[in-house]
Amino acid sequence: MLIRRPSDIPSSEITRERVYLDRRAFIAAAGAAAAAFAIPDVASALVRGGAGHVVGRAQREDKLTPFEDVTTYNNYYEFGTGKDDPARLARDFQPRPWTVEVGGEVARPARYDFDDLLRGLAVQERVYRLRCVEAWSMVVPWRGVPLRDVLARLQPTPRARFVEFTTLLDPRRMPGQRSGVLAWPYVEGLRLDEAMHPLTLLATGVYNRDLPNQNGAPLRLIVPWKYGFKGIKAIVRIRLVREQPETTWALMAPNEYGFYANVNPEVDHPRWSQGRERRIGEFLRRPTLPFNGYGDQVAPLYAGMDLGRNF
Repeated sequence: MLIRRPSDIPSSEITRERVYLDRRAFIAAAGAAAAAFAIPDVASALVRGGAGHVVGRAQREDKLTPFEDVTTYNNYYEFGTGKDDPARLARDFQPRPWTVEVGGEVARPARYDFDDLLRGLAVQERVYRLRCVEAWSMVVPWRGVPLRDVLARLQPTPRARFVEFTTLLDPRRMPGQRSGVLAWPYVEGLRLDEAMHPLTLLATGVYNRDLPNQNGAPLRLIVPWKYGFKGIKAIVRIRLVREQPETTWALMAPNEYGFYANVNPEVDHPRWSQGRERRIGEFLRRPTLPFNGYGDQVAPLYAGMDLGRNF
């Protein structure tokens, strides 16, 4: 088996959606793409930008979730609590023009136009597993920029320890916000070292297309080793702060949804096991991997922590 060095693997070798939807075509294409998805212990996240590199580990048959499922099976309570609500109710949402307010412990606070915030940064393609706290999962090809590149542009001060993100608050455009199911606007956060980790992505697209409204257009967070609710959508504010942010789900149900939300099959949700997951499109459940399979890269961030208590 030939496993090439990461710098030898261009993003053009990411197998396309239509190939993955045909098992025979997938096998035929494996000579070009096996190093990405089909062979155990080979990287599952391909990156384009700069020299390029590979991050993540694959399970056997870790193939892409079809575009139709990625864009119609969503948790996005701003547009309703049903899995198909976002695709229906976000259809007319207009994600442009868009601005992001940056503040707190940064040298360059301002209200940035979306394009100005990301201008000149290397756009990358990453294929990541997504594990929902509800015990279902997907494999999604994202497009975006590393969050650390954006933060470097904003120049955090030495006092910054956390990054807080806030979703758009506009019940007229986001009908789910007319309900009291959550305290709006949606807020999430990361420790600064988590935010600066090379796996953490600000996504602007999926399947080589601009991010659909129902997936968080125009800008969402992807942290692949954490449960999906950490992936805040439609970001309009980024603040670097000294104290741990009070995040939406941790406030709503602190015994169920912790601040860290690292994928941990040994720590069950109070109402269900987290030991196994249902991959969308598959019948049988599969074991859940610690840190969603990215432990080699991210476990050192939590050295010495009790991950059962700090869930």
